[in-house]
Amino acid sequence: MTENSLRSVTVEPTATGHFVATNPRGGTITFGTGSTPGTEAEFTPVELLLAALGGCTAVDVDVATSRHAEPSRFSVTVTGHKIEDELGNRMTDLRAVFSVAFPDGDGAERARAILPRAVKTSHDRLCTVSRTIETGTPVAVSVEDA
Repeated sequence: MTENSLRSVTVEPTATGHFVATNPRGGTITFGTGSTPGTEAEFTPVELLLAALGGCTAVDVDVATSRHAEPSRFSVTVTGHKIEDELGNRMTDLRAVFSVAFPDGDGAERARAILPRAVKTSHDRLCTVSRTIETGTPVAVSVEDA
């Protein structure tokens, strides 16, 4: 592993149950429990996981197909079931469903033809998020001395 392979975010509380994640470039996203009145619309950590999964593969597919034609419709719906069992809390039955359409015109047939392959290649090889989930990468946690 190299310094170029390292990715990071810092998560800090903004209020009880509410957080901001900041990347090294200064980008931020807020999230929380979604259970405090007035915050029902904020993303929960599980929804961020689903968004990361959908976003990662959407980027791959969009780059591949948009070389040929801009889509007239492009969405990815990611679903899963949050369960608690002998392994603890976790997500099961993760599913990403693409809904993509291309208008008639130059490159549209080619974009439609490569769409299934682009989705499969993203899932099988390119999308870091889905590859990490599927390979079951361990997560190390620690507490730093204050």
